[in-house]
Amino acid sequence: MKYDFTSIMDRRGKDAIAVDAVGAPDSGFPAPKEGFDVIPMWVADMNFPVVPTIQQAMIERAQHGAFGYFMPTKEYYDSIIKWQETHNGVEGLTFEHIGYENGVLGGVAAALGVLCSKGDNVLVHSPTYVGFTGTLKGNGYNIVHSEMKQDENGVWRMDFEDMEKKIVENHIHAAIFCSPHNPTGRVWEKWEVETAMELYKKHDVFVVSDEIWSDIILNGNKHVPTQSVSEDAKMRTIALYAPSKTFNLAGLIGSYHIIYNNMLRDRVRKEGSLSHYNSMNVMSMHALIGAYKQEGYEWAEELCQVISGNINWACDFIAEKFEGVEVSKPEGTYMLFINCEKWLEKHDMTMDELLGAGWDVGVVWQDGRNFHGKTHIRMNLALPLSRVQEAFDRLDKYVFNKEV
Repeated sequence: MKYDFTSIMDRRGKDAIAVDAVGAPDSGFPAPKEGFDVIPMWVADMNFPVVPTIQQAMIERAQHGAFGYFMPTKEYYDSIIKWQETHNGVEGLTFEHIGYENGVLGGVAAALGVLCSKGDNVLVHSPTYVGFTGTLKGNGYNIVHSEMKQDENGVWRMDFEDMEKKIVENHIHAAIFCSPHNPTGRVWEKWEVETAMELYKKHDVFVVSDEIWSDIILNGNKHVPTQSVSEDAKMRTIALYAPSKTFNLAGLIGSYHIIYNNMLRDRVRKEGSLSHYNSMNVMSMHALIGAYKQEGYEWAEELCQVISGNINWACDFIAEKFEGVEVSKPEGTYMLFINCEKWLEKHDMTMDELLGAGWDVGVVWQDGRNFHGKTHIRMNLALPLSRVQEAFDRLDKYVFNKEV
């Protein structure tokens, strides 16, 4: 490969909560036992160096030495337009349709501030990204969950009948649609997006579509932008994107929305401006421009190959070695959502005990109960394959197949 996805980065002391929070006072994240280093597999950032054009763009801008007030440049908008056209087949996107957001969750809050009154019910699929839970509750909205189901092949599916029932019974007019879905990693097929959007149209439900993971699509699957499936979907949807997941730029802050509906766009922009804190950072602007250069296209393609390999290896390992542990292979994202229900029952262990056993040996994984997975664990596989293999080797020897 052209880019480096094998070197093990030492992120200690480099502003990375993925490692620095582990064992820190009052963090709630215990340090591993002596002899085990931390393998960060919880918070959703990557353990790969960024594409060099990001650093080059930021260094070049920093060398100028002045950082006063500024306006987004034409290059910023053109970079987004080209990226969306190339990756998602989007046509007709112009700079007027694009607006800055401090983060996707900030964009969710601004969008719901336009679509809802405090106390309104909002439809969200379950399992649910923990960030949606915090944003909705923190802003005074009620969450109505529509539980997804796994089909005969273990694939997570929306339950359209349940969605409609919940919409009608709870007088819902706003929904969050996560595509690809976090935490399950589903990349929705076109017919699934079409069916969901027809249902939302039928009941006059406006949609906030979180598509932050849309560049990390695995094993030949294809992302279908929510706004692309019909003219009504295009005008009914507030779509949210960011380079942060794709290029590991979460610490810089910088997301964007795409809104074609003039009325919605004007109101979302106004809502986002009221705090006077929803303002672009000049360095994050240049980071996006650096990410969306030609090298970034190549880097992202290689990234998806690497993540696909990690996911395939881990799912095969689980199937072979971890009896009673089940996982639906994600089609996008770099997260696993493993179900340990049968293993827990067989070994008479609690979730807390299982999670702690992993943390003891440095496998810093995430409690899936925060995502409405009662017996699930969420695992980040955006690491060099050697570290993924080391983590699963420890889980094999010291956790799931530990000799008593």
